[in-house]
Amino acid sequence: MFLDEKSIEVRSGKGGDGICSFHREKFVPLGGPDGGDGGRGGHVILQVNEQYSTLLDMGNARLYKASSGEAGGAKRCTGKSAEDLIVYVPKGTIVKDGEGRILADLTEDGQRWIAAKGGKGGMGNQHFATPKIQAPRKCTPGEKGERRELFLELKLMADVGLVGFPNAGKSSLVNKISSGRPKVGDYPFTTLEPVLGIVQYGGNSFVVADIPGLLEGASEGKGLGHQFLKHIERTHTLLFVIDGFAEDAYQQFTVLKKELKAFHPKLAEKPYLIALNKSDLGIEKALKDFKKHKDSVIVTSAMNGEGCKELVSALDQAVPHKKKKSSGWSTKF
Repeated sequence: MFLDEKSIEVRSGKGGDGICSFHREKFVPLGGPDGGDGGRGGHVILQVNEQYSTLLDMGNARLYKASSGEAGGAKRCTGKSAEDLIVYVPKGTIVKDGEGRILADLTEDGQRWIAAKGGKGGMGNQHFATPKIQAPRKCTPGEKGERRELFLELKLMADVGLVGFPNAGKSSLVNKISSGRPKVGDYPFTTLEPVLGIVQYGGNSFVVADIPGLLEGASEGKGLGHQFLKHIERTHTLLFVIDGFAEDAYQQFTVLKKELKAFHPKLAEKPYLIALNKSDLGIEKALKDFKKHKDSVIVTSAMNGEGCKELVSALDQAVPHKKKKSSGWSTKF
């Protein structure tokens, strides 16, 4: 199951109270005020965990509550501050308030954001002594913690996003070139949720995302793909996977570009490649149509592996590589 939206409530801890106390020791008259300060309440912190791939990994909890700080003690002892509550979220999580305003965009491994600040500890009576008032009986309570309703929205982080009509062969291509294992079938909408896969090539690695099939009108809510169009926003490069065996192969490409632009104009500006898939079934007509419009394509077959090595090489050159990283899995054709 893939979960990309979640509402949560966060409550930080209350600060500990300051106390009113006076120093009492044998042979020490008029010891004076020595009430200690209260400890800070715990923060609620959202932190990116690279092991999480969906908001479902957070579990079913809706309320996240941090502990309160301890009260101060005599002899100017400060109360113990409460531990912060760390709430792990997947990379690509956007945090919004109740009005839909973006508060945080968590896109880096280990990135933190304080969702609710813990209350400050109160002051003990040691702080209120003056030349005129040498035995103050005043102290302050700890501040209350924050309470917030937050809306989490996940947009997948991937280097390459595969877009195409249902049954274009996206899932089969992901199976062939990466470590991802989406469900494959000979009926529409086999993929019901985005699937990530890691591609290893030439010492580099990059992430591909299989986005559920789009239909004409997807930007207006038609079909299943509309609810996943937002995930394409995070990708660096688009890979249009076209069913080369279909009669309307070039029309598919035209419709896909139109839907992406309608959903968000910037999607149409992303770099892209075109994979003309199912070459094992015969794609002469489609290939001729693309050449007619001077669109460069990479001919592939997820069935027999034709063109997959060339496709991976082209994608490797198209995406940026911050660092070389190997997961121990390698692409084989």
